[in-house]
Amino acid sequence: FDSFAEIFSMASKSRPGKLSVYLYVPNLIGYMRVLMNCFAFYISYSDKKLFSVLYFVSFVCDALDGWFARKFNQVSTFGAVLDMVTDRTALNCSIFLLGHLDNECLRISTACLLVILSQVYRPGIVFLSLLALDIASHWLQMYSTFLVGKTSHKDVKDSSNWLFKAYYGNRMFMGYCCVACEVLYITLFLLAKSQNQDLTKVIMDALRQNLVLAVLLVLLLVGWAIKQAVNFIQVKSYSPFTYLKIFNSFNID
Repeated sequence: FDSFAEIFSMASKSRPGKLSVYLYVPNLIGYMRVLMNCFAFYISYSDKKLFSVLYFVSFVCDALDGWFARKFNQVSTFGAVLDMVTDRTALNCSIFLLGHLDNECLRISTACLLVILSQVYRPGIVFLSLLALDIASHWLQMYSTFLVGKTSHKDVKDSSNWLFKAYYGNRMFMGYCCVACEVLYITLFLLAKSQNQDLTKVIMDALRQNLVLAVLLVLLLVGWAIKQAVNFIQVKSYSPFTYLKIFNSFNID
């Protein structure tokens, strides 16, 4: 498991300075996001509006931690890993808790919201597939970044895909896609009136409801579709390289 050990070794090599990496401002924001999301998902079924507000605030903080990292020169491997873990860990816990929908749920971020939506809408496999794609794409890109020694998983200058470069090369464009994706999931959660609803019917009814909501949903769906395309590109681009590195780490002839 030399390749996995390499990640932890890099994570321990933070920038020298008087302040511990664990007390960096962006990492403190990360800790706050964990606590905020835990509470948000705890009350997700009892207070859907408060949950939506807290979830969106946490999402905004996800963008702020990167800004503070650059502002105060507090970029670290630990922070990058923490940011990804804050978004996508504790899946087993969330799935276990969601096994009984009469209980309230606990989870960190996007992954749990997708699991919740998979229980609310039919077909639920749509959201579980999106969850698998989201986790696989980000893990592969982050792991590949560490293997090649890049300082940021957003460094895609060597990529030959124009959409991939446009997504990570333009912060406004990437911001639109990320916000659209998260707001779409929150909107679907708020639109759900009961369990086992037909996803297509709910969306079509919302589009017919009024023009403003219809325009909003179209804009959200476009940004969401672009982000899923980027996730697919990440899986396709990084999986062969990553699997080869892991295979070679076992020194198999």
